[in-house]
Amino acid sequence: MSWLWFEAALLPSGWAERVRITCSGGRIAEVESGLAPQPSDERAAVGIPGIGNLHSHAFQRAMAGLTETRGPNGDDFWTWRELMYRFVDTLTPEDVEAIAAQAYAEMLETGFTRVGEFHYLHHGAGGEAYADPAEMALRIIAAASETGIGLTLLPTFYAHGGFGGLPLGARQARFALTLKSFAALQERAGAALAALPDGTCGVAAHSLRAVAPGELAELIALAPDTPFHIHIAEQSREVEDCLTWSGQRPVAWLLDHAPVDKRWCLVHATHVEADEADRLAATGAVVGLCPITEANLGDGLFPARGFPGAFGVGSDSNVLIDAAEELRLLEYGQRLQARARVVLGGGGSVGAALVAKAVAGGAQALGVTSGLAIGAPADIVSLDASHPALMEKRGDALLDGWIFAAGRTAVDRVWRGGIKVVEGGRHLKGEVIKARYRRTLGRLLAP
Repeated sequence: MSWLWFEAALLPSGWAERVRITCSGGRIAEVESGLAPQPSDERAAVGIPGIGNLHSHAFQRAMAGLTETRGPNGDDFWTWRELMYRFVDTLTPEDVEAIAAQAYAEMLETGFTRVGEFHYLHHGAGGEAYADPAEMALRIIAAASETGIGLTLLPTFYAHGGFGGLPLGARQARFALTLKSFAALQERAGAALAALPDGTCGVAAHSLRAVAPGELAELIALAPDTPFHIHIAEQSREVEDCLTWSGQRPVAWLLDHAPVDKRWCLVHATHVEADEADRLAATGAVVGLCPITEANLGDGLFPARGFPGAFGVGSDSNVLIDAAEELRLLEYGQRLQARARVVLGGGGSVGAALVAKAVAGGAQALGVTSGLAIGAPADIVSLDASHPALMEKRGDALLDGWIFAAGRTAVDRVWRGGIKVVEGGRHLKGEVIKARYRRTLGRLLAP
């Protein structure tokens, strides 16, 4: 049992002062306000709930900054994907563990306290199976264990190279599974997750272009009570190809052919029309937005302005990891599109609105509870009130200062499951993790 005391903390009911939080067994056992600190308490200035990173491909962190040279015929998601495939060819299980640990440590340093790992790198080079079919998944779990981040592992089914059941390309062989091998992987990974304090195993279908309708139905049956994630409508060409294949846009097709509900996370959903957005909101599903990656790839903007449904944020390709920056860019993208200011604020502080949506949507998509409330995981972030962007601010102004003026530099400490993993803005194992990551990059990027 441990105790944390905050000068101010963001509770589900709003801001409270002189807040004492009791942590036990990784969860919040008691929340009291208006109290003086006790000698046993660890004291901090500003406490807010940790945010769930609902979409990550951890291995892509090692590609950050390597795809920013223009090709001879222009660049988009599809040319980036070819570069990613070539990079994947070189990765070993040891590499994946080292890269994932670096990514997860950075996530914690910015205020992400749980990650949804959309895991589709299953096999060795050329598609050769490992002796343990869950080898790569076990490496992800090991990285989460080392860093302390909460993990919702999403083993991903990937079987086709395009709509209509097209065969996979040679560079996609490391992703390929049958329904039988996927079920075995999910069972093995689920058992391994028991080693983590609150590890969760869900299911992911890579996309409508990679999963045939019959396979999608069988995957859904494998996950009656767990999170279900899918990439959808990320690029314009994907929408065009889906129209050619089915006569429908991707989101419309999915809503007509699958039992989409609150367990689902539709990642990106960038290209949706108004009626699709309304139908999607009505299902209760979460839209998984990844503004940094979507901007980096030139995907487009989800119409978040006026969207009444649930959404959260993820770091996707991990080209830059910063929880506040994801929220800032989400709002700024809508401002540029609308040519207006304070678009997602709902009549009040836009920072407060973004944090509330991201905390709730991230937790829902990752299959956990959230917030600084009794029974929720003790996933808590403290902001440095002495940071120039937060000085003399109170209440929601602290969140606006964090998101729009400070970013990750304002994150002071992070507790995951009641255990401190970040101090002074740095992960407690960060130097060891970074040294191993550097050795990995040295091999991968050697001329």
